[in-house]
Amino acid sequence: MKGIIFTEFLDVVESRFGLEVCQQMLDDADVDGIYTAVGSYDHRVLVKMIVCLSKITGVSPESLQEVYGEALFMRLLATMPMANGDKPNGTFSFIECVERHIHIEVKKLYPNANPPQFDFISQTTAQMVLDYISARCFSHVCLGLIRGCVQHFNEDMDIEMEPVNQDQSHVRFTLTLNAE
Repeated sequence: MKGIIFTEFLDVVESRFGLEVCQQMLDDADVDGIYTAVGSYDHRVLVKMIVCLSKITGVSPESLQEVYGEALFMRLLATMPMANGDKPNGTFSFIECVERHIHIEVKKLYPNANPPQFDFISQTTAQMVLDYISARCFSHVCLGLIRGCVQHFNEDMDIEMEPVNQDQSHVRFTLTLNAE
């Protein structure tokens, strides 16, 4: 997993819970907390930090992942190159752009990268159904990222997340725009 995910996680923890909680989380997880944005790290270390943070704060790991995903969206948006000048005009087009352009570029830049995959099931102007597939089982981070995207585009949208398998490495999202 790319280091930017780790560095941003530590920034979110520090800004939301404070430096002392962040340090306690690192101590409890038995990690040094020294990450570079361009480095690559084992995703299980992030899972370990999330579990430790949950124990410290009393907030569920799933909720922590969702809050992290929401905060992460704007930070990642600022670093994302858009292919051919594509400018998504809403959540649906942004998600399509991520799968059809960004994930491909990530694989070109980092041949060993294993980004999550979106499989588009159906789409209308008011609804998108897609499957999220990831070996890292961060479906709640994905849910947070989608919420951050919806907020960015100032859309009124219902988001449903349904696990397809028990470990949630495969979930189905149904995104429905609410009529104005």
